[in-house]
Amino acid sequence: MATDDVRPDRIRHVVQLILENRSFDQMLGCMKAIYPELEGIDPNSPARNLDSRGHEYVQAPMTVRQMLQWDPHHEVSHVAAQLADHNSGFVKDFSVAYPDSTDAARAFIMGYYPLGFLSALHTLARNFTVCDHWFSSLPGPTWPNRFFALSGTSNGRVNMPDDGTHSADVPGYFQQTQTTLFDRLNEAAVHWKVYFHDIPQTTVLTNQREPHNVARYFYVDQFFEDARGSEQEFPQYCLIEPDYMGFGQNDAHPPHDIMASEKLIADVYDALRANDALWKSTLLIVMYDEHGGFFDHVEPPPAVPPDDATPSEDSFTRLGVRVPAILVSPWTGARVETTQFDHTSVLKYLTEKWQLGPLGRRTAAATSIGIAIHPSAPRMDYVERIELSADQLSPPNLGAEDKAFDIPNAHQSALRKLADYLKMDAVEKVPKVVSIIARAAEAVRSAAQYVLERALEEPPGFKVSIAEPDKLARPADVTARDDVARFIMRAKRYAAKGIKDRLSDGALAPDQQQHAIQTLSLITGRSFRLEGSEGSASNAKSWLDAQQHPGASKPAPR
Repeated sequence: MATDDVRPDRIRHVVQLILENRSFDQMLGCMKAIYPELEGIDPNSPARNLDSRGHEYVQAPMTVRQMLQWDPHHEVSHVAAQLADHNSGFVKDFSVAYPDSTDAARAFIMGYYPLGFLSALHTLARNFTVCDHWFSSLPGPTWPNRFFALSGTSNGRVNMPDDGTHSADVPGYFQQTQTTLFDRLNEAAVHWKVYFHDIPQTTVLTNQREPHNVARYFYVDQFFEDARGSEQEFPQYCLIEPDYMGFGQNDAHPPHDIMASEKLIADVYDALRANDALWKSTLLIVMYDEHGGFFDHVEPPPAVPPDDATPSEDSFTRLGVRVPAILVSPWTGARVETTQFDHTSVLKYLTEKWQLGPLGRRTAAATSIGIAIHPSAPRMDYVERIELSADQLSPPNLGAEDKAFDIPNAHQSALRKLADYLKMDAVEKVPKVVSIIARAAEAVRSAAQYVLERALEEPPGFKVSIAEPDKLARPADVTARDDVARFIMRAKRYAAKGIKDRLSDGALAPDQQQHAIQTLSLITGRSFRLEGSEGSASNAKSWLDAQQHPGASKPAPR
């Protein structure tokens, strides 16, 4: 049943920012001081955990911004241990995994940020709707939870491909062949984009590697440019992927400074808020994919299995650990929403909103976040801007932050494998003879690049990325970023040919025709009369013909 928030005069744009690896208690448990009804932290009765030695650790406020050495585990077996005996195993699991960890590190597992310390997240929580029963979709790590968030399933995968025990199955993680939210948006001709920083994790989803979908991927700078533009041309749905690796990491994943993700949240909010027409028609969803091994006191409830895929571990009949989530819009109140949600609750909302096709049993059974969107008129009492201080923008321990870049986590290792896979995936999509030539060309290009770097006497240990030509980075990061950049550039060229073929299909529905023209417009910068005039398809085809055959007659100027 669709909720009344689907009326076209209300929310027309949904922006989803998915951050990483933090629990609700750690990030938003303090909000109980503002909202007594919130399922948060009671300082008079804090939760407790014992470590492997029987030493007690109590929930307590902390201001630690960098967890410098030990990344808490959050794979399926570890989450099961953490949730044992009514969520009593978080510190014990950490201390067993890291027997040399300090008391301060173990206390960090139970710690929470005091009210106001997280300038962006706490400001939004004070002024908009906090969802205090939002659970990750399965009791496991990042990738499967992100699969759930965008498709309603993880195709039987419950761990990371490079977690130390499942690396032999790496190719399987790149075969997420299920129908995704983006596929359903395409079917309904809904305008969407993915904005990313370095390596878009969503390209793990098989269908997202198709050229017509890659055509809708843009570096994050484009989000801020689009937000300054026309409200009518802004995507109806967009996903923002944070910087997962390198010196700009802002995904909230330890060990890096938590304030980097706070700045990202603030920047996204400020960009939407600065465009009044866009702001009044937008819902921003700020959420975290999973808990990252940090303590939360609420036990996850049972869940509906998403499909018939059977993992080696029985992980689909229970939701994962509770995570922070805030619904930000003039159409949401400053309050707590206590309804049980998980990541598929967003899918449920979007499928109802735009009458999309189904996305599995879990999505069908989920409660839509639409029930949290109440006001009959947009609020006017919102925060104009969120700003971080100079102290917040500078890591408290610069040396430790630099050192943290030399401690890759399982997610970053998996992303590098994804970059390798994208590089080969692009080659395999072309005909076999061309594939051989492409492989040879790649070898020549790599050799030429090596010779050029030696000739220019590039400083050892650093390279410049084509994706970020104004920054130096480590060779491994540059290679991964550049492989992704080349994959995207190549796919967008293929997308143009696919669009031409679609526009030549006389049976293509008008809305699908306009969706194809819109995609072409995104990758060329030309409008092709997007308002839907009869000449738009012919103009687009003529332009594409002219690019393939430069001597051909070109369309008349508009």
